[in-house]
Amino acid sequence: MGLYLNPPDKALVLCVDEKSQIQALDRTQRGLPMKKGRCGGPTYDYKRNGTTTLFAALSMLDGKVIGDCMRRHRHQEFIRFLKKIDNETPVGIDLHLTVDNYGTHKHPHVKSWLRRHLRFQIHFTPTSSSWLKLVERWFREITDKRIRQGTFQSLPDLIRAIKDYFENYNQNPRVFVWSTPVERILEKYAKCKGVLDSLHWFNMKISNLNPNIAHPY
Repeated sequence: MGLYLNPPDKALVLCVDEKSQIQALDRTQRGLPMKKGRCGGPTYDYKRNGTTTLFAALSMLDGKVIGDCMRRHRHQEFIRFLKKIDNETPVGIDLHLTVDNYGTHKHPHVKSWLRRHLRFQIHFTPTSSSWLKLVERWFREITDKRIRQGTFQSLPDLIRAIKDYFENYNQNPRVFVWSTPVERILEKYAKCKGVLDSLHWFNMKISNLNPNIAHPY
């Protein structure tokens, strides 16, 4: 949150993530028309024509996105994407990347690559806190506006549609602003932790009374 609200000087903050298993669905009809009592939408029957993984890096400075589609989701592909970020960002500035705790991001080969490229600084979000990455908000944009309602006769059609969306979006990018105060997030966290601690205490008391009773926590 500190990177969003108070980014370092002479540095660029990028939210990096992958959207995996995007399916190229070829539907019987491109879309059912809207009529009384029913919203418009795609048909339910479809044919799968393969999947792709979308790698994206959202800039906190201007909202532009660096992206690429790859067949797999391994450390090799992640290093390829890091190289793409390195080539498409201004030389001489530090790059602060926020990523989740997926094992690919911590692979020894990735760590070795980062040691050779010192302007990259990786910041890991806490476990189960992917909502802290603002690029997730951008993933919702491309999913709602291009992928979910789309009809793709082949995997190259899907990749072409994603790249076209990139080009059009970057012509007039939108800056996503983190507006929730840190104090409110910490307050909610403390409240949730209190509830979980009380449930744990309650189940421990039940177990002490009757060890044969199984409990879900």
